[in-house]
Amino acid sequence: MSSFLYRLGRLAARGRVLVTALWLVVLCVSGGAALLFGQGTDDTFAIPGSESQEALDHLGRVFPQVSGTSAQLVVLVPEGQRADSAAVRDSVSAVVPELTGAPQVSTVVNPFDPAVHDAVSKDGRAALVTVQLDVGLADIQPSTRTALAGIAQDLENRIGHGTEVLTGGDAFSDKVPKLSPTEGIGLVIALVVLLMVFGSFIAAGMPLLTAILGVGVSVALVYAATSVATVSSTAPMLAVMLGLAVGIDYALFLLSRHRDQLAEGLEVEESIARATATAGSAVIFAGLTVVIALLGLFVAGIPFLTTMGIAAAGGVAVAVIVAITLIPALLAFAGERLRPKKPRKARKTKKKTRFSLRWVRLATKSPWVTIALIVGVLAIASVPALDLRLALPDNGTDEDGTPARVAYDAVAEHFGPGFNGPLVVTADILSTTDPVGITNGIADDIRKVPGVAVVPLATPNPKGDTAIIQVVPTTGAFDEATDDLVERLRSMEGQFKDRYGVQTAVTGFTAVGIDVSTQLGDALLPFGILVVGLSLVLLAMVFRSILVPLKATFGYLLSIGAAFGATSFVFGQGHLADALGVTRTGSVISFLPIILMGVLFGLAMDYEVFLVSRIREDYVHHGDAHKAIETGFVSASRVVTAAAVIMLGVFAAFVPDGSATIKPIAFSLAVGVFVDAFLVRMTLVPAILALLGPRAWGLPPRLDRKLPVFDAEGDGLVHELRLADWPAPGSPEVISAAGLRVDDDRGRTIFRDVELHLGPGEILAVHGSGPAGKSALLYALAGRVPNVRGDLKVLGRVLPQHAHAVRRNVAFVACKETDDPAGEVRRALDDGVALVFLDDLDTVVNTAQRAGLRASFASRDATFAVSCQSLAIVRDLLPTTAVAGLAMTPAPVPAEVR
Repeated sequence: MSSFLYRLGRLAARGRVLVTALWLVVLCVSGGAALLFGQGTDDTFAIPGSESQEALDHLGRVFPQVSGTSAQLVVLVPEGQRADSAAVRDSVSAVVPELTGAPQVSTVVNPFDPAVHDAVSKDGRAALVTVQLDVGLADIQPSTRTALAGIAQDLENRIGHGTEVLTGGDAFSDKVPKLSPTEGIGLVIALVVLLMVFGSFIAAGMPLLTAILGVGVSVALVYAATSVATVSSTAPMLAVMLGLAVGIDYALFLLSRHRDQLAEGLEVEESIARATATAGSAVIFAGLTVVIALLGLFVAGIPFLTTMGIAAAGGVAVAVIVAITLIPALLAFAGERLRPKKPRKARKTKKKTRFSLRWVRLATKSPWVTIALIVGVLAIASVPALDLRLALPDNGTDEDGTPARVAYDAVAEHFGPGFNGPLVVTADILSTTDPVGITNGIADDIRKVPGVAVVPLATPNPKGDTAIIQVVPTTGAFDEATDDLVERLRSMEGQFKDRYGVQTAVTGFTAVGIDVSTQLGDALLPFGILVVGLSLVLLAMVFRSILVPLKATFGYLLSIGAAFGATSFVFGQGHLADALGVTRTGSVISFLPIILMGVLFGLAMDYEVFLVSRIREDYVHHGDAHKAIETGFVSASRVVTAAAVIMLGVFAAFVPDGSATIKPIAFSLAVGVFVDAFLVRMTLVPAILALLGPRAWGLPPRLDRKLPVFDAEGDGLVHELRLADWPAPGSPEVISAAGLRVDDDRGRTIFRDVELHLGPGEILAVHGSGPAGKSALLYALAGRVPNVRGDLKVLGRVLPQHAHAVRRNVAFVACKETDDPAGEVRRALDDGVALVFLDDLDTVVNTAQRAGLRASFASRDATFAVSCQSLAIVRDLLPTTAVAGLAMTPAPVPAEVR
């Protein structure tokens, strides 16, 4: 991958005008698509397969009059007056026909109708007019709200005497998150941090510019996708939040690497290519982890959450693509202006180094103390998470002063909290002979259930096949007692079946919210297993270690626990709620935990890779585990700190004025980033590595061979660039090797210190008695051994980085396993293969086969490498010239070329 990114970075730098123009075109096209095809967001939270959703879908078919959303008109008279007075009754009855004739209205429930119960509050000051619409919330036309608000105003004027008529209900709710100037604070924080890091407005402005462009593209694509999929209003806002955070950070990583290389004297275009290959590899790894975690939200089995994950993952993917294409182009535009001034940089680096070095030495001075302190503090911070309750937002989470919130509060005050979250019990009465009597009987039984305040409505549909019973709990929708009531009503389904012979189900917005929260809570464990398992595998691929991934995963779990605890502390228990502008406490939105786990996983892996990879690199080069912690930490801490502060600022900026949906998500992410970056990665991780010492860096050889290699820091490219002109510029050698070594699955050396140089048309004869590693060497030269140490180029390609390309251009003949080795060699030569390997050549005893091989060797049409026990056995097959013999003996004796 690093080689591809190297070429991509160079191409983007050379074609900077075209790349920039293409991104502007992409922005315009995606924006146009959003305007032309966007259908708007839909906050209908559905959970297919649940009892509540199936009952709701059934009502939509058999009782459409009650399947849509609803509005409320709350008639509130001054203290000392009564809402059921004759004047109020007459006025309300007079506007009912007007309400019924309003657009999209199916039925209107008059609170003074004899068939309606409990629609006047017990204190007599409020009456509730329910307006049932025939469409869902997403399909309400603005004219409908305008008409209902106008009728409410007319009713208020008609009654007079200080009476208020409040409009509310789901139809007037406004759950769509909106951007405010406060979110711009995050960008200001990012700009300040970038200026401190780079000391240049050009360098500081570049990440902001590209992040905003990436967010524009991703959000436009999300809105365009609403033409073919249902997308919640949280999805584009989540894409904005994540897109800004990761977009700035990913650009920061590339820009920082580029400036470091310029400071070392590298030419601009070469530095751009190398930065794209090295830091770009890490960016792709980081983005990939976030994308996979977000796509993993499908584990919950809830469509709106899957769509949200796809939208957010798309935003992150766009940020990655922008980083590895547009950033190189802009770096090329900036040219030499980004090259740091050496004296100024030296003073700055010295100051930063002193602080970071003191910090890491403090963290590693007494590792056990540091570990105990951090783990203890974070464990205590996680305790409030035990009280975390999940729920879907309703009008009670709207901002204070909005019509829906004012009406919600008035209903809760005068009628009770349960009236804002009624339940609906449906009954299949098709086969009954007394639908009205059975409906009333079920309603009477429900009235006796603990936790039921009133049953204001119990009626069959016009066809007489389905009955609905509206149940008002004594507690609010977010209360745990309401959850218990739903379970209690569902446990009575068998009783209703035995007594009345009908099948019942519990539904309504409150029941759907409870089912969503339950399913999301149940999905946390499998999702957590997926995320933790993924982190272990990915980090093992990057660091070639078992203990490092275990340590990283442990730190991630501590960060998650602390973020959950802080969120529950504020949004659940209400501490600091006023300071943060939290309008209602007690629960958080149902999908917050799974969103937090997915996003924070990716961000935690970012910090782990950027920090620990520098430590590992120093350890590999110098072998001093403790010194590697200090040098690696000092070199990486500045960028990791800047990235974390930027991300913290972006997330925190969404807290003060964020919607009830976005605010807790932004808060939990801000806390999670702070804890993970500064307490876990930059304090706990160095302490654990210091405690483990060299034991941290090791992978069982068998697992090392089977586990793919992910070069997240571009080490392979560095190796490839070092060998670009080796053994000499323009060298025609077909095989070049120096210090070549291969170990077996148990870590034992098969061969080592092999050095050879084979030109076109020459033949390499590897020989030696017994298990001397002859076959292993041929397989390594043919690109079939992934873990090769040392320097090796075959057909001009560096191995193992280009093993796939080498395997496609060579032929390998295992003479022991084929009846026609001469034919295979001949066919390979006919296909133009330039390098042919023959293993165990001395096992070919057939005269015709030997003659065919002799002819192929003599033709000099290709370069050959063969293995045998003894050269004497195959001497007659090989030409008398251009043959290089390599005698091999079992390790540890070095191989000898002769």
